[in-house]
Amino acid sequence: MLEVRHLGKTFLLPGGERMTAVDDVTFTLARGETLGLVGESGSGKSTLARLVLRLHEPTSGEVSFDGVNVLTASGREMRRLRARMQIVFQDPFSSLLPHFNAQDNVAEPLRLHGRGNRRERRARARELLELVGVNAAMAERYPYEFSGGQQQRIAIARALALRPDLLICDEPTSSLDVSIQAQILNLLQDVQEQLDFAMLFISHNLAVVEHLATRVAVMYRGRIVEMAPTAQIFSAPAHAYTRRLLSAMLSVRDEPDGTRLPPFETAAGQHASIDPEPLVEIAPGHFVALSTPAATAPVQR
Repeated sequence: MLEVRHLGKTFLLPGGERMTAVDDVTFTLARGETLGLVGESGSGKSTLARLVLRLHEPTSGEVSFDGVNVLTASGREMRRLRARMQIVFQDPFSSLLPHFNAQDNVAEPLRLHGRGNRRERRARARELLELVGVNAAMAERYPYEFSGGQQQRIAIARALALRPDLLICDEPTSSLDVSIQAQILNLLQDVQEQLDFAMLFISHNLAVVEHLATRVAVMYRGRIVEMAPTAQIFSAPAHAYTRRLLSAMLSVRDEPDGTRLPPFETAAGQHASIDPEPLVEIAPGHFVALSTPAATAPVQR
């Protein structure tokens, strides 16, 4: 359904300097599948999500959604595509319209895309609120009257209003406490099973991705350095950076949001860098950049 080929984005900084945020990223995503995109803060995950949705214009590469070239689509075509590609952001309160109640927040995408009349849109909004676990009796409350977890449920309901084929979740649980995180993750799994959409789930937290993802792609300094089925990533990580993320997860299960890991080092003690090496398939469905030697043993869990 989604095909991303050699996607890149370089930003021009003050003073004429350039920063490459995303560098030669390639992956595919099928209907009903969840790809977990992990890496520390600043690795390029959120920029990649915005490139896929064409909220940023890429410097290079291709994005194809259901056979349509996203990057050359006209304004009218993009409007149709965006109805099928929705995003849930990290901070639900700032993403909701504060002067709209819960029902009208969820109904707003339907209004913008001309779906149904006012009564039908509100009825659909109440159905969606019930679907995500927000009692319809609370539909006329405003965002500030809900807890953070309830706000995120409303944001998810709004993202589902147009029945998207692709849902991008950009750190949707990192601002929530652990018990609420689990509820939101279970909710996403349940609604995905019911509605059969593809999901790109972005997180710095491998433990969260382990719970949800079908496959995992690991990003470091703008590049995907390893990609494999979830079980393989956790049992036999092949890249030094993946192993470092796993080690951090095992030693501190609940790492605070935004914590930046120290640069990982090579066996010689030098800071590791990512050379522009292509991903190579080392096992069925398991791809790794060869700039760092493969692991000789799986991480012990």
